[in-house]
Order: sequence, then structure tokens, then C-alpha cells
Amino acid sequence: MKTQAWGWLAAGVVALGLNGFYHDGGAQWLHQTVDRVRTQTGAVLALATGRADEFLVQTQQVAARDETASCRMATAMARVQTSFAHSQAGLARIEANRARMEGMLAAKQVRLQTVTETFRQIKLEPVQACPRVRVNIPSPPAVRVPVIHVEMAGAGPV
Repeated sequence: MKTQAWGWLAAGVVALGLNGFYHDGGAQWLHQTVDRVRTQTGAVLALATGRADEFLVQTQQVAARDETASCRMATAMARVQTSFAHSQAGLARIEANRARMEGMLAAKQVRLQTVTETFRQIKLEPVQACPRVRVNIPSPPAVRVPVIHVEMAGAGPV
């Protein structure tokens, strides 16, 4: 029991030390490494999926980060360039969607023209009216049902 308590106490002290180290900025290198891996992976995935606009944005972001100097003006310019790259990617995506929709519309217009031409080629002949046939169904003879009256003796068992 004492060994388990000492183990928990040691784990708590290590966790407290790591927490202080993290909040003092000691894990900044870890954040930079994870951020760099995320952006490079994003660029590779964008290239692999065929999204050239997203790949362009990712590479411009990496270039802007690499070029960022300690000067505040250069940092601000890098942020503006990154924002501009995002807006260009958005416009490229909108343009691609517009082109895709125009293609779909053109394909539907071709189909509609084909159907219209097909209907124009069909010669409709007037439909001949069918002669009317009259059927007389005789009504059945009236049947009289006799009415039977039953008299009950008394109100029943007491």
C-alpha cells in the first residue's frame, strides 16, 4: 500500500513539473514541429487529392512562414500575403464550381435538344375513336320478404 502511494505521489510531482515547464514556454519547439508537420501534410494531401488551389495556399503559407523575419512590418506583410492567398484559393474554388455548373448545364441543354428533336421526328396520327357500346342490364324482379311476428309468453324465468 505504501509503495502505491509513493508511486502516485511521484506521478503527481512529475505532472506538476511538466505543467510548469509547459506554461513557461518550454514546449514551444514541440508546437513549432507539430505545426510544420501539419502544414506539410496538408500540402501533400491537397496535391494527392488533386486540389491545386489548396496546394497553392499551403505552399504560400509555408513560404510566408519561412520568410517571416523578426521585423513587425515583415510579419504583418506575411499575414496579409497569407490572407490574400486564402482569398485567391476561395475565388479559384468558386470559379471551379462555376465552370462545373456551366458544364452540367450545357450537358442538360444537349439532352433537352436531343429529346426535343426526337419528339419532332415522331409523327402523331390522330387517334380513331372507338364506337360506343351500349349494354342494357335488366333490373332483377322485386322479391317480397314475409314479415314474421313472434309472441313471447311472459317476461321469462323469475
